[in-house]
Amino acid sequence: MGFTVLDYVVLIAYLALSATVGTFLGRGQRNLEDYFLAGKNVPWWAISFSIVATETSTLTFIGAPAIAYSGDLTFLQVVIGYFFGRLLVSFILIPGYFRGNLQTAYEVLDSRFGASVRNLSALLFQVTRALSDGVRLFATALVLSVVTDLSDIWTVALIGTATIIYTFFGGMKAVIWNDVAQLFIYVTGALLAFFIALQGVPGGWSEVVVVASAAGKFRLLDFTLSLHVAYTFWAGLLGGAFLTFATHGTDQMMVQRYLACGNSRGSQIALIVSGVFVFLQFLLFLLMGVILFTFYQHFPLAQEPDQVDRIFPIFIVEQMPPGISGLIIAAIFAAAMSTLSSSLNSLASSSVNDFYKTYLAQNATDAHYLRASRVATLFWGFLLIAMAMLARNWGELLQAGLTITSVTMGSVLGVFLLGTWTAHTGQRAALAGMISGLLITLGIHFSGAVAWTWYVLIGTTTTFLVGGLFPSCGKAQNRTQVNVE
Repeated sequence: MGFTVLDYVVLIAYLALSATVGTFLGRGQRNLEDYFLAGKNVPWWAISFSIVATETSTLTFIGAPAIAYSGDLTFLQVVIGYFFGRLLVSFILIPGYFRGNLQTAYEVLDSRFGASVRNLSALLFQVTRALSDGVRLFATALVLSVVTDLSDIWTVALIGTATIIYTFFGGMKAVIWNDVAQLFIYVTGALLAFFIALQGVPGGWSEVVVVASAAGKFRLLDFTLSLHVAYTFWAGLLGGAFLTFATHGTDQMMVQRYLACGNSRGSQIALIVSGVFVFLQFLLFLLMGVILFTFYQHFPLAQEPDQVDRIFPIFIVEQMPPGISGLIIAAIFAAAMSTLSSSLNSLASSSVNDFYKTYLAQNATDAHYLRASRVATLFWGFLLIAMAMLARNWGELLQAGLTITSVTMGSVLGVFLLGTWTAHTGQRAALAGMISGLLITLGIHFSGAVAWTWYVLIGTTTTFLVGGLFPSCGKAQNRTQVNVE
């Protein structure tokens, strides 16, 4: 059918409305707490929806169907691990973030180990977010390039610029409330695509069951005892749990949301409830991939796409009725904008609070810090555009984004656990543990010896053991242990 004028109108209207709402909600910002933490008075349910929207990027929207289209449902084993990871974050790490007036997650490490550990952790967060969200930006550009036939370079620039403008003016309040709206938009779009695709299969769901079952598409559990297979029960449960333990427990993008809630109890409820939504979402997107597989068995493509991630965008453009295509593409944009705007805001927050205020402008005015925050937002926005250009040749997008995160976050989680569970570990030991965990994980990644789902567990364990056993580490030099009891 192609992308019609009506589809463009729907898409442009959505983008204009998001920018307008973001700018409106960003009015009246006076200081860093307003810009980065939305005044610390956001209700828990909005935080929960925002968490879901933030971690549901375009990688999920187009990457999850691609995984099921070319494979099966075993990725859900990782999502089950995600839920258990949320429980660990809720009861081990979140209470510690509400002891003191914190702006970033890494201030906890400063009070326990000193500035060097805080700086390294913040730097790893920034590198991880820049690389992984560069992949997410490229994934969205990939969708737009399929729709418009523009090159992905132009679409990366277009989407990146739109997101920078929206985040620059909106601040955290606009990010969260737009997340809430965007959640409903992209879930509606996904459900529409699901039922339209299902109706397009001759015989409907019964035919999907027959064809997909014969191809092994409904396989859910894999109890293979192999570290080389990414989606096994053991890798999913342990790897998924530790990945979420790290990303949702130590990543500034998520910790900002807990702080914006203003209290520990509300943050815990928000995070646990979000786990149920995320499981249902991944189930929906993976089943979408199974339906697409069945559909294209009946109506084969003239040529298989060079990237399997293009399969869902191709279906949207070629098979959706006019207007509906625009709505679903807007839904994909909603998923992308919620993640990218959150990333920009958290990167700017870490840059200003962890580095700029500490080393360059310790006693400036609130107005000065607010201007610096917006400059930092611009800087990270343009850097993400550059990273997206590099992501063009990084392979299957969902796995690429998760792999980048998994390589670095084990070290960060390990040092948080050292601060939580040990009293004797000092700054040198913590740094030795972090560097060891990062190097070991990088070595394993480049050797190809272990699937990416094990990276966070390996990095966390290495960091914790080396940091805890590091010789001549001395005592913690009268610094406060991170108490989360």
